[in-house]
Amino acid sequence: MNEATPLLEVKNLTKKFPLGGLLRKRYLTAVENVSFQIVGDKPNITTLAGESGSGKTTISRLILGLISPTSGEILYKGRNVLEMLKHDSLTYRKEVQAVFQNPFESFNPFYTVDRLLRVPIKKFKLANSKSDEQRLIEEVLDAVGLTSERVIGKYPHQLSGGEAQRVTIARALLPRPSLLVADEPVSMVDMSLRAGILNVLLDLKKKYNMSILFVTHDLSVAYYLSDNIIMLNRGRIVEKGDAKRVITNPIHPYVKTLIKSIPMPNPKRRWRETISLDNLEEKEEARQGCIFFERCPLSMERCRKEIPEMVEVEQNHWVACHSITK
Repeated sequence: MNEATPLLEVKNLTKKFPLGGLLRKRYLTAVENVSFQIVGDKPNITTLAGESGSGKTTISRLILGLISPTSGEILYKGRNVLEMLKHDSLTYRKEVQAVFQNPFESFNPFYTVDRLLRVPIKKFKLANSKSDEQRLIEEVLDAVGLTSERVIGKYPHQLSGGEAQRVTIARALLPRPSLLVADEPVSMVDMSLRAGILNVLLDLKKKYNMSILFVTHDLSVAYYLSDNIIMLNRGRIVEKGDAKRVITNPIHPYVKTLIKSIPMPNPKRRWRETISLDNLEEKEEARQGCIFFERCPLSMERCRKEIPEMVEVEQNHWVACHSITK
């Protein structure tokens, strides 16, 4: 892979789930015509953000090959991911690792925690001896702030949620991946422990030269962690670019609404802002125009009929909104 080739490229990605029905086939469009890149010349953290139902987890599952797209293409180092999974799945599974929301779902409660670490070592043939295996385990545990004495020989229920998530991150590090897909990895961890795990991810980006695709609904976490951010609304990208620019200077009305709806940590200030979730099935037929049309204070008749194109409003800050091109 040369410097010009993206590490990951998503091109016009669409995923529709069948809803069934006796008289006609109905579909829920979870992801629609999504395109973005993760550069290959330097490690970075790109975040998929949006409220529940925005499509961010569906995109991560498509990238991991857990589900197949309805249309579009995903390229890893210039190679089609579906083709890689058919003919070279071991390489893709080794270089693209995942960490999920609930760490305890990764463990078998009947086995000790270290089994989760030893299985990928054997699968990917990472060690030539027991001593090599032990060295690798101690190395990745140290990278996430744990010791083998605290983890080895313990059962999952003997770990805290933060420790369990650190172990799953350590497991993902073993094959030295180029890309880590982290789907809401701190949402089930105590607030007091979240910053520690986020700092681990920031350190690993540099230490392991590893890019991260981070999935979250929490914009404060995205602001702290991300180099770039992709804001999703009902399966479409509405704004993307440099994370600090997008969050501190949002332009799309949907993103402005999301940021305005973040509660302020001030007991003297009552939080009155709310944001309602769309009924995705009922509004499926209204996708021929802007996805935010019915809730947007700036909506025009054009918004009902035309899907807005992505426009660069400043360096590395893109917005899909008719109000900036009228």
